[in-house]
Amino acid sequence: MDRLASIGEAAQALGVDITTLRRWERLGKISPEHTTGGHRRYDLAKLRPSLIRAKPDLNRKTIAYARVSNHEQKDDLERQKQVLELYCARQGWTYEVIADLGSGMNYHKKGLKRLLSAILDNGVGRLVLTHKDRLLRFGAELIFGICEAKQVEVVILNQGEDTSFEEDLAKDVLEIITVFSARLYGSHSRKNQRLLENVKAAVKSAHADCP
Repeated sequence: MDRLASIGEAAQALGVDITTLRRWERLGKISPEHTTGGHRRYDLAKLRPSLIRAKPDLNRKTIAYARVSNHEQKDDLERQKQVLELYCARQGWTYEVIADLGSGMNYHKKGLKRLLSAILDNGVGRLVLTHKDRLLRFGAELIFGICEAKQVEVVILNQGEDTSFEEDLAKDVLEIITVFSARLYGSHSRKNQRLLENVKAAVKSAHADCP
């Protein structure tokens, strides 16, 4: 008998988020076994056919979302889009790619607002990401909660931590400092420039000390 998979292993094997498996269980699409300790266990051989038989709502589209923090990362944005397009095409999905260029701490990006509007209007059946942090640096779980309430399947291609977390976080911190210091001292003031240089040096030093 094959070893049963944990919920994390099953999510990775199917290319979906853990919350998606829990939602499918509530909807009666899947029925995992449970250990004596109450942990879910999945038979992948039985799980895949049951999901293949489930018919998607053709009126709700698949959206693949990509994001980078600034213009210097445009090449990475194109790579993300290519990965998402290839994955969606291989699954046979009809999809739309939404790409944003902006901080992961900015909730007002045009693409993100368009995505949220489509989800709230019940126009999205599936959301595909390369990493969870590509959606938002902080607050992604809130959007995943909205997706769950709207029965939107969330597919995260890489369940691990985004390898560029530290670099993106440093850039987000610098962006916040830049905005607030410009408001306080003016964007071209010497005091503002000195403050930014000191912050940049501190961020670089902290990043260099990270293991």
